Amino acid sequence: MERLTKRTKGDLVLDTAVYFFLILLGVIMLLPLINVLSKAISAEWAITSGKVGILPVGFQLDTMKEVISSSTFIRAFGVSVGVTVVGTVISILMTALTAYPLSKRLPGIPFIMVLFIFTMLFSGGLIPNYLLMRQLHLINNLWVLILPGMISVFNLLVIKSYYESLPEALEESARIDGAKTYTILFRIILPLSMPVIATIALFYAVGFWNDYFGPMIYINDTALKTLQLYLQDVVMDASAANAVNKSVDDLMNMSPEGIRAATVVASTVPILFVYPFLQKYFIKGVLIGSVKG
Repeated sequence: MERLTKRTKGDLVLDTAVYFFLILLGVIMLLPLINVLSKAISAEWAITSGKVGILPVGFQLDTMKEVISSSTFIRAFGVSVGVTVVGTVISILMTALTAYPLSKRLPGIPFIMVLFIFTMLFSGGLIPNYLLMRQLHLINNLWVLILPGMISVFNLLVIKSYYESLPEALEESARIDGAKTYTILFRIILPLSMPVIATIALFYAVGFWNDYFGPMIYINDTALKTLQLYLQDVVMDASAANAVNKSVDDLMNMSPEGIRAATVVASTVPILFVYPFLQKYFIKGVLIGSVKG
C-alpha cells in the first residue's frame, strides 16, 4: 500500500485559497436570487424607496399570495409542468432506446453517428423549422414544445458511452439464459444505468422547464402559454396588473417590482426542488457516462 504524500504548508495555503474563491463565487451567484426573494416578501414602501438589499424589509406574503392565486399563473404553471413531465419521460425513453443499438459494433454505426453529430453543428434555421411545424399542424400545439427537442445528441452520446462501459459478459450471460434484446435492455441495462439516466433526466427537465424561445415562436394561444411566457408578460407589463390578472384596487398596495420578483421566485422554486432528489446521481452519472472503461 502506497504511503500517503505529506502535505506541505504551500498545499494547505493553496487549498484554502481555492475554497475561499469557490465560496466567494457561490455567494456572488446567490446574491441576485436572494435579492429577488427579499423583494418578493418585502413591503411596497421598502421596494420603491430602494431599501431592500439582501434581507427583506417589512416582511409580508401578500404579494406572493396574489401571484400564485392568479388564474393566469395557475394555468401557465400547469402547462409548464405538463410539458416538462411528458417531455422528460418521452425524451429519456427515446434517448435510451436510440443509444443502445449505437453502442454495439454493428455495420453502418459510424456513418449513423456522423449524421447525429452533424445535427449538433448545423441546423435548418428558424424559418424552415417554423414552416415545417406549420406544415405538420403543430403551431399552437403543446407537442411543438416536445417533439423538436425530444432527443439531444449530447445526452445521446453520454448514455451511449455509459452503455459501452458496461461489461459485455452481462448481455452474453442473459442471452445464454434465453433473454431477448428488449428483456436485456429493460431488465438489465437500464437498471444498471440509473445514475446516468437520472442525470440526463435532470438535463431534459431543466431544458423543458426553462424553454422560452420555442413557446415564444410557436405558441400564440393565451391558454397554452407556458410559465416562461407568463413571466415575460409580467416583466414587460408596466403596471403588472394585466399580466397577473388582478384589478388595480387589488394591487394598489403592491409594487410592480415586487410582483415581478414574486413571479420570478414562484417560477424558479419548483425546478429547484428537483435537484436534491437527483444530486446523488448527478456527478457519478456525468463522470461515468463521459469516460469509457
